[in-house]
Amino acid sequence: MQVAVTEAVEQWLSREAGQDATVDTAGADSFNTWLPTGLYDTFKAECTSRDISFVQGLAQAIRAWVDSHAAPLTELTIPRLTRRFIVCNQKGGVGKTTVAAGLAQAIALGLPATTGASKLPAIPGLRVLLVDYDPQGHLTEQLGCKQIAPGTESLVTHMVERERVVGSLMDHIVPIAPDYFEDRLFLLPSSFEAFLLDSKLGGVRGPREALLQRALAPLEEHFDVIVIDAPPNLGLAMDAGIYYAHRRKNEAKGNSGVVIPVEAEDSSAHAYMMLDGQINTVSLDYEVDIDRLGLVVNKYDVRKGYVVATALEQWQSLQDPPVLTVVPDLKEQREAVHVKQPLLQYAPSSTQAQRMREIRRRLG
Repeated sequence: MQVAVTEAVEQWLSREAGQDATVDTAGADSFNTWLPTGLYDTFKAECTSRDISFVQGLAQAIRAWVDSHAAPLTELTIPRLTRRFIVCNQKGGVGKTTVAAGLAQAIALGLPATTGASKLPAIPGLRVLLVDYDPQGHLTEQLGCKQIAPGTESLVTHMVERERVVGSLMDHIVPIAPDYFEDRLFLLPSSFEAFLLDSKLGGVRGPREALLQRALAPLEEHFDVIVIDAPPNLGLAMDAGIYYAHRRKNEAKGNSGVVIPVEAEDSSAHAYMMLDGQINTVSLDYEVDIDRLGLVVNKYDVRKGYVVATALEQWQSLQDPPVLTVVPDLKEQREAVHVKQPLLQYAPSSTQAQRMREIRRRLG
């Protein structure tokens, strides 16, 4: 809907005043959508210039668009499924936030076609929502944003305190470097109240595993992809996160699922086994398919010698899930965090940025 309304408004602005007939808006239902940065103000100013209300201008724009896009009676409309990636591992410090942010940035920017032996096609940039589902709020902080204050509506409110809800989660979404990412990268910041989410979920009656899905469902029509930075634990909040990534009806295998950052060390292997067990439990308990899309071996430092080299070989030998890429432990990511800029904006040609693009390419 957002794409259609944007096109309708742009076409209305290109027409001379008086070309559009007045539309009767009495008794019309309201709706919410999202216009690119600057377009809303331009449209509102033009409505004032033409001496009509904003609602009338919007009605004229949409009526003209609908009239010019009448679908044949035989056309079938197939619902679009927003892709959902949850980046998770209960072991702290493996780089979940780095991978979630880098993947989202690469999806938003798109990929150019490659030449030479590979000759891979270009992938267009998509509208991406990053969800900071970790109460520690590292993702929010690293992107230069603020956590949602206590007592304010947040993702937690929309999950477990719906009686307090009066607004939309869209009201809290923040655009990230809109000029660089061309209005395609957005963040839902974390909330301090997320520290209490597991205990709140424990008191919920009914299907609590689906509460994250229910809370995010109204946002899906606005985004092509939702990437979730999960908390470092195996609690009920993680159950809801894993469930959100399950394969929905008529969804292709591998379209959505779990991306798992790991390190080339023994403790990371133990943590992966625990997470794998939780994914299996959620899948069996709720009778859903959850695709393990791949591993990202993060912060790899070959100078650490035999131990990390052997651990990397063990990860690669799994094959299912595959290793999507190996991200070296280099300075650019730390520098990007320090200056609170997205990695692919701060150091677009760095090896780490290239590996984030590789993850995006591997996910299709």
